[in-house]
Amino acid sequence: QVQLVESGGGLVQAGDSLRLSCAASGRTFSRTIMGWFRQAPGKAREFVAYIRWSPAYTFYAASVKGRFTISGDDAKNTVYLQMNSLKPEDTAVYYCAADNRGRFTIDQTDYPYWGQGTQVTVSS
Repeated sequence: QVQLVESGGGLVQAGDSLRLSCAASGRTFSRTIMGWFRQAPGKAREFVAYIRWSPAYTFYAASVKGRFTISGDDAKNTVYLQMNSLKPEDTAVYYCAADNRGRFTIDQTDYPYWGQGTQVTVSS
């Protein structure tokens, strides 16, 4: 079992930056994939980015590549999502997810563990 707790959401203006954190507890491994997803009002949840602890590997959705950076601190078992140049269309509830099977996947159904989500609102 893996427990995930997100934090760091809030209300910002377009162009601002925000950093989300996801603290993981329980059984995680070097092969664990940690992902970020988001769900905007009235839309389906979508993939944002994922990271593998070791060896380090990251992958981003095209819509955030170059603006968002996912990173991890294995000593703290925490994953971060640094979001720069935020746009109103980035407004969503952001969820952290984990998969211990080490599969590189953007399919949310492949992630068995989820956090409760944190709201990010970007005003224009």
